[in-house]
Amino acid sequence: MSLRKVRFGLKWKVALLLALLLISVLVVLSTLVLAGIREDQRVRLEQSFAHEAEAANLRVHQEFLTNTNNEMQPDAFMESVGQRLAVDLGSQSGMAVTLYKLDGTFTGTSLPFQPKMDVKDALAHTAEGRSAYITEGDQLLYLAPLRNMDEQIGTIQFHASLAEQHAFYERIRKLFLVTGMSVLAAGFLIGYLYVWRQVHVISRLNLAAQQIGEGAYLSEPTVKRQDELGELAQGIFEMSGRISSSVSQLTEEKLKLLDAIERLQELEQQQKQFIGNISHELKTPLTSILAYADLLDLYRDDPELLEEARTRIRKEAQRLYGLVEKALQLSSMDIYEFETHAESIELKPILEEATARLQAKAEQNNITIQSNLTDGKVWADADNLMHMMLNLLDNGIKYNKPGGTVTLTNEVQDQQGVDRMVIRVSDTGIGIPDHARERIFDPFYTVSSDRSRVYGGTGLGLSLVRSLAEKQHGSVHLTETGPGGSTFIITLPMDRPRPEEIRSAEESPDLE
Repeated sequence: MSLRKVRFGLKWKVALLLALLLISVLVVLSTLVLAGIREDQRVRLEQSFAHEAEAANLRVHQEFLTNTNNEMQPDAFMESVGQRLAVDLGSQSGMAVTLYKLDGTFTGTSLPFQPKMDVKDALAHTAEGRSAYITEGDQLLYLAPLRNMDEQIGTIQFHASLAEQHAFYERIRKLFLVTGMSVLAAGFLIGYLYVWRQVHVISRLNLAAQQIGEGAYLSEPTVKRQDELGELAQGIFEMSGRISSSVSQLTEEKLKLLDAIERLQELEQQQKQFIGNISHELKTPLTSILAYADLLDLYRDDPELLEEARTRIRKEAQRLYGLVEKALQLSSMDIYEFETHAESIELKPILEEATARLQAKAEQNNITIQSNLTDGKVWADADNLMHMMLNLLDNGIKYNKPGGTVTLTNEVQDQQGVDRMVIRVSDTGIGIPDHARERIFDPFYTVSSDRSRVYGGTGLGLSLVRSLAEKQHGSVHLTETGPGGSTFIITLPMDRPRPEEIRSAEESPDLE
């Protein structure tokens, strides 16, 4: 039923579009033609009146020259010959003529009666040497200055009928209307039949596509034509064959993939258990190494040797101990889904405490910690947040340069319509090479082994920071690297995240 509605709607929509196009063409064409006819009539009428006005002025000049008293004033001249001159000019032009003096006084007409139309405004125009029109229904009055040479002596008025022009215009308009309706009906019918045929073919192709979607693959093309629709039908048939072959292959590959996934899950669980076990096994002997390092302080037969051994053992033991601690944290988070107690907490006191804890270490390394903090709450676990900040600040101190700075700031940003807290930790240290940007958060990854030995890095600190940030439904990003230092940005929700906000943050991180 729905397929039939779509097919019916498409036929009528295309046919209606064709009808609208035809109507638009006819309306535009008829409007332009009728406007052209009206303009042509107006121009021709103006030219005719102008010619008659010139002939009238020539006749007046001749009458003035043949008059016995050439010194006669214009008003007197018009008074004496106005009626006779109007009759002569009317006979000459074939139109009714009325003459007026300069002051607009009637002097003569070729009509059997004096015209009653109000021409005062038009006479005011002609007194200024300009022509004027007056139309009432089918009647047209044309008034023009009447001159003897360059001297205006009055006004001449021609009476004309527009009935014939109006009738011609109306006949053309009706012709366009009748012709347009006929063309519209024929075009609509032809267009509808043509569209109906094409839609019928499209419906068959649509049905074939639905059958392919339901798993019933084609044995031959649905439509055989020598045009684009025929090519489409052939393409659908070929696509059906390829899909059938691909589905069979995918079914086999799916079974293999399920087996591989099951095996990978087993291997992953074994790997996590191994990392957890080996970390626990290493922790006990490392604790003993630290204890022996303390005992060496009591027996210094060779002071230089004992001092060097004590320093080296303690440094390596602390480094390995930190490695084990962080490995255990990562292992517990991955295996046991490490629980976080997120709640709404004040951010500024935690950031201040983190800077206070590392202030002494910064002073020992000749590093200045600067902070520009604002009040605000975040939805996070306080202990996890403290651990993240201590890791980033500690890195900023360890990998800085003497006399350098570590800057800690925070602000609220609108990200995709949701307010989130953004925390920045910037340093002026040695920076991170571009090739390490993509892997800096990978577990156990270090930029170089020499650098790790010098600064005591384990390759787990940033990985742990990222894991903890994601546990808080936040994120951490490295935004600036190079010889000028590094900037890490942590983004955390300010309120309990809604499910759609969590998905949005995971799909499109937008920190720069």
